[in-house]
Amino acid sequence: MKSKSIALAMIAVMASICTFAQSMEKKFRTVHVELKIDAPAERVWQAMVLDYGEISNFSPYIYTSNYTGGSLKGEVGARRKCDFNEKGTQWVKEQIVAIDEANMKMTNRVIDGKKLPLNFDNSQAFYTVRDNGDGTATAGYEFQFRTKPAFMGGIAKGSFKKQLKGTLVGLKHYVETGEIVRGGNGKYDEVKDNYPEPILIKTN
Repeated sequence: MKSKSIALAMIAVMASICTFAQSMEKKFRTVHVELKIDAPAERVWQAMVLDYGEISNFSPYIYTSNYTGGSLKGEVGARRKCDFNEKGTQWVKEQIVAIDEANMKMTNRVIDGKKLPLNFDNSQAFYTVRDNGDGTATAGYEFQFRTKPAFMGGIAKGSFKKQLKGTLVGLKHYVETGEIVRGGNGKYDEVKDNYPEPILIKTN
């Protein structure tokens, strides 16, 4: 009975991925940023992907984050909810739809949200970690999205660029020092000037 339930769950995930892939064929905007982190690639991958529900440990824009739907770790099908303010009135729900462990790449889908101008059928992010071969790694976020309404795209792009860069700086500080950088704790403002600005790889 348990194996049947797992099989049905996997079928549902695959159907969702196929439907989403077809939707993402439409035109979307892209923001892609990267930052070198002085830590092994495996440690960066652990923080970004394997500890999926704990993104509030390093994002200065997320106040709390939790696994949902019975998820316990970062794996295909895992879900989380992230709150962008203390009251929890602005939030997003996300799901891991693909993981390439060999190349350290994860695809994260935005499935729902409140007070966000996103088209949830056309918003996904790629998390990447590249081993630099010298004990350091380069972490990257690429966010592909469409807004609803569509005219909000340009405004939203600037906001997402700021958030992705800030999250990478928070990740760097968290991985290198162990100090938590989350929304509301003030740590990001204290440390952000100590680090280089993430590189903007692509924006359109």
